[in-house]
Amino acid sequence: MKIKLATLVALSALTAALAGPAAAQTTDDVKWINQCVADNKDEGQTQQVVLAYCTCMNNEMSSNESRSITQWEKANPRKMEMCSSKAGWKGR
Repeated sequence: MKIKLATLVALSALTAALAGPAAAQTTDDVKWINQCVADNKDEGQTQQVVLAYCTCMNNEMSSNESRSITQWEKANPRKMEMCSSKAGWKGR
């Protein structure tokens, strides 16, 4: 389990680096992204797709947002659809 978490953190950091400086991730962002990945682990998507989706959703949220990504997506279906499409999510 610790290895999976370390892998998710590393993938989050890699995704943030690839996204560029405009989408730089803070430690808090990584925490929220990892929670989103955990929340979506049983959705039948690859880890890469889920990570890309969660990173996209995090980047769409205000830095002052207090809800989790999973909570926020329910109130923002257009953003959810956009990030699902960008991430390559199948079945949404």
